[in-house]
Amino acid sequence: QVQLVESGGGSVQAGGTLRLSCAASGHTYCMGWFRQAPGKEREGVAWIYTGDGSAYYADSSVKGRFTVSRDNAKSTMYLQMNSLKPEDTAMYYCAADRVRCSPPRYWGQGTQVTVAA
Repeated sequence: QVQLVESGGGSVQAGGTLRLSCAASGHTYCMGWFRQAPGKEREGVAWIYTGDGSAYYADSSVKGRFTVSRDNAKSTMYLQMNSLKPEDTAMYYCAADRVRCSPPRYWGQGTQVTVAA
């Protein structure tokens, strides 16, 4: 069992910056960030292999603005979010698995990100 705890969400103005953190209680192979906006389906944002740090992004809407990273010594994954837009408003979830990236087995409770226009 891997427990995940997110932190770092909040409310910012458009163009602002936030950094999300996800602390894992045990070994992980792959970790990822997902988000779900009101009335929309949950979508993947970014993933990172905890071993070599290879990172992947869901699509061009976040690539170049968001950066996923990890600190294995702290068992923590981060999502640096710059140039935030109102459409980034969502509940952000951390997810992880011990053997694969998708679908992840373990999920955090989520942290709210709200971007005002």
